Amino acid sequence: MRDRLLVRLTSEPLDPAEALAFVADPGAGGAVLFAGTVRDHSEAGAVTGLSYEAWEERAEGVMAGIGAELFERWPLRAVVLLHRFGDLALGETSVLVCCSSAHRAEAFEAARHGIERIKQEVPIWKKEHLAAGEARWVMGS
Repeated sequence: MRDRLLVRLTSEPLDPAEALAFVADPGAGGAVLFAGTVRDHSEAGAVTGLSYEAWEERAEGVMAGIGAELFERWPLRAVVLLHRFGDLALGETSVLVCCSSAHRAEAFEAARHGIERIKQEVPIWKKEHLAAGEARWVMGS
């Protein structure tokens, strides 16, 4: 499984092409890529950017565990789980989840489950910078 799982927590920009290239496999009938991006609004109002903080020593291990769970639940060919930390501007990609499998249904289900588990379990915290000049931590995102 190790050679079919790519997990990374980084301050560098994320590249969807890297994720798609990693999951490419002649036995895969499809790949699903989810890219989470910084949007310009939230429940609190207009957003100018986000800051992510992570418990780096723990986060990649939790992400690797989520990857293992995806392989256990679905017949996947490869999985990519990447997340940013640091300051991100509007439109920047904060998270990538990419799964390939022989059939599309499994790839879609696994990618959806992967992003939900990342949001629930990985020790990464998000702070919204609001146009009103304040910042607030977003819980449970």
